[in-house]
Amino acid sequence: MSLQDKLDAFKADFRAGKAPYFAPPEIHPVMQRATEALIASGQAARALAAGDRAPTFALADASGQLVASEVLLTQGPLVISFYRGVWCPYCNIELQALQEVLGPIRELGANLVAISPQNAVNSRKAVRVNQLEFPILSDTRNSVAAAFGLRFALPPELIDLYKGLGNNLPAFNGDESWTLPMPARYVIGQDGTILYAEVNPDYTFRPDPTELLPVLRRAQGVQVVQGVR
Repeated sequence: MSLQDKLDAFKADFRAGKAPYFAPPEIHPVMQRATEALIASGQAARALAAGDRAPTFALADASGQLVASEVLLTQGPLVISFYRGVWCPYCNIELQALQEVLGPIRELGANLVAISPQNAVNSRKAVRVNQLEFPILSDTRNSVAAAFGLRFALPPELIDLYKGLGNNLPAFNGDESWTLPMPARYVIGQDGTILYAEVNPDYTFRPDPTELLPVLRRAQGVQVVQGVR
């Protein structure tokens, strides 16, 4: 089953209120309106794309150790997945799918990191719950996400809904800004050029991680691969 098949199955169960998902039906239009507004804003099209220069960063992993992109790029290409947090079931499903292709990614000489705004406690939870073997990095205030053009502010209606659901982002992230990154996936070449970019303002859609493998096979060449935008 592909990653999108798994996401679609979860979405269908969630919208149907199947156990253990007992969310009230009135929340779904609120979430849909927020997603449609983000799509209409055109922000995804303005995010960094294939051919652009990737910003460098140094972020703490779940154990508090700094992980620097410049160091990782001396070892090979770098795959980056931006995600919302351990509270997001779609993100957890994606992290598990990335774990499944970690072996082939490393065999192709690349490193994989995932970046979210959550604090170290919640990053450790993400590692534990999803049984991950790659670093989860904490992007305080979504600063790196902003450098990639991914950070956006939640609309008031969605903030109120999240509060009602117990998704207290300031507590998860240690930041009062109520901002998130759009889910995105990048492959960075060793020279710092973005070889592949996929950004989707609809968090329920994610590309299958197997799409990364042909990109990595070509990563030592000069061809730029344009991801689905």
